[in-house]
Amino acid sequence: MLLDLKIALSSLAAHKLRAVLAMLGVFLGALSFNGVQHVAEAMYKGAEAEAEKLGPGLFAAMAGQVRFTRDGATRSQGVQRTFTVHDARALKAGVPGAIDLAPFLSASMPIRSQGVTVNTQMVGTWPGYVQIRSFLPEHGRFISEADVTDMERVVVLGRKIAERLFGDPQAALGREVQVFRARFVVVGVMEAKGRDLTGTDQDEQTFLPLSTFMRRAANQTWISGAYLRLAEGADVDQAKAAAGAILRERHHLAGKKDDFSLLTPTDAMQLRREALDLVQTLGAITSVISFAVGAMGILSIMVLMVQARRTEIGIRRAVGGSRGQIIRQFLLEAGIMAGVGGAFGVAGSLVLVSVVSALAGFPYVFEPLFTATTLVGSVLLGLAAGAYPARQAAAIEILDVLSA
Repeated sequence: MLLDLKIALSSLAAHKLRAVLAMLGVFLGALSFNGVQHVAEAMYKGAEAEAEKLGPGLFAAMAGQVRFTRDGATRSQGVQRTFTVHDARALKAGVPGAIDLAPFLSASMPIRSQGVTVNTQMVGTWPGYVQIRSFLPEHGRFISEADVTDMERVVVLGRKIAERLFGDPQAALGREVQVFRARFVVVGVMEAKGRDLTGTDQDEQTFLPLSTFMRRAANQTWISGAYLRLAEGADVDQAKAAAGAILRERHHLAGKKDDFSLLTPTDAMQLRREALDLVQTLGAITSVISFAVGAMGILSIMVLMVQARRTEIGIRRAVGGSRGQIIRQFLLEAGIMAGVGGAFGVAGSLVLVSVVSALAGFPYVFEPLFTATTLVGSVLLGLAAGAYPARQAAAIEILDVLSA
């Protein structure tokens, strides 16, 4: 066996170009399969981390028909003016397991200070928002109960908004900004949080008391929705059913479709998983095609090598080499080419995963099962592709070679 391996390595060394060409297809197959599977797994982990940013036990009831798209972002269809603070209070009282409430009203608008204007997502809400969304101020404080009761003109800036307006986030405290042609005092700056699972950049938001937003600014009685925090172990399906029944009754929707949406991080995760499953499937199909091309490459190169080495094979048979040894030699050559191509493909895919994870902010993932499957599959593919050329080589007769 060692002799067969030595002869196989010597043959590959003597035909470097052919060996490299044969490895190329397997390299591309291993690169695409291992790379896509690892990137998809990293995206899974990233989506789970984003779901945690939404807050533990988060449950959202939102006005209008809001749906998660394939990328996990939310899209609203139409504006509904039927959702009120009273609805939010009713949900807190009637949804099983609801332990905290933060109604909210959001709209995109500019905010100004010292001649600088930036666009922000203005969010009017209650103090419970920070606990429900696991989103805390880094400097200063968040909106208080007194701010809501007295309709105070105070704001809490997202980190990016504070940086754009004042440079140093901490320097924003106590400064004035202009919103709705009125002046507000900055009482806090939120911690850096990034995008959540719905695609919202939480660092681009600005918060103010809900009562101030509704009465002094927007002059409206309806809100965008409400966030609820469910107790640990609460049945989410039961909570959604109860919330739906409460809102349908309060909005008098008998015989009509819902004018609200009930959303959880699980809903976004499910669609994100479906999208990533599709990516994995398409990646696997592409990999199979690449591996098939690689197998054909090894097969064609090995057939050419058999024809070019007829004299070598005949001499080896003449000095006592058996057909079995000839078959082992060519199978080893095919297996080595495929194995080396697969190994380089795996190494390249891991480098690719590291780069993608660093650029996209996904957690780095290494799955030994994917890597082992790719390597073993590459070698088996090479052995299967080399079987026919090996049989051709073993079938060469000594007399045919010597008389040629």
